[in-house]
Amino acid sequence: MSELLFYEKVEALNEQVHGALRVKPITNFRYAAKVNSVPLLVSEFGDCAREYPIVFVRGDAGVIPVALIGLREAENLFVDSLGKWDARYIPAFVRRYPFVAGKGDEGQMVVCIDSSASCFDDKTGEPLFADGKPTKQLDHAMNFMRDFQQGALATETISARLQSLDLFRDADSVARLNDGTQFRLNGMSVVDEEKLKALDKEVCYELFSSGVLGLIHAHLISLGNLAGLVDRLSKRRPAAKAAK
Repeated sequence: MSELLFYEKVEALNEQVHGALRVKPITNFRYAAKVNSVPLLVSEFGDCAREYPIVFVRGDAGVIPVALIGLREAENLFVDSLGKWDARYIPAFVRRYPFVAGKGDEGQMVVCIDSSASCFDDKTGEPLFADGKPTKQLDHAMNFMRDFQQGALATETISARLQSLDLFRDADSVARLNDGTQFRLNGMSVVDEEKLKALDKEVCYELFSSGVLGLIHAHLISLGNLAGLVDRLSKRRPAAKAAK
């Protein structure tokens, strides 16, 4: 899964080029309206398990957890026609927009932005630079990205451990709407509960003491949210038909 799902014009932030740039708080999430899943950090499992199905997919760095937010390609069922995100918790991957971390020539973090984002302006909003230095607003964004990068590394480590224990199983399934329409969901993996039960006691203790077992349980509980996605799509389809 791409790190730049909804980023359109990514540029390294530069004081000479972007010195006059200002940023406004994001209140419209249309930029994320055409994705049906977003990567998650393991630190988000508790919050996300109350809202979204958490599944695993194969990415560039191996198996990664994602929040399933749609059943069809290019459709986010949590963003309405006005751009409002209809959930109590919004994944960090979405909230970090329009900023994203890049890598410099020596591996250092480079702050990048989607310069096409509507929240950027040179007249209104909070400035990113003052007297040639980052403002508190930019410092906050940089700290968020550092935390996100650290969380991503922890997530990769835990996902790799689960994979090394051969705990995943394919979870391709069919979602049936109230009108009988079916959607096949492919490419997903979930933790196999039977394989989990068959683990050695020592491994179970390792997973318990490291907090990973709690993450697994949050993931398994979250799968019940798939029915909520089906309900959301069932309600959206009649509205779309009426609009035609």
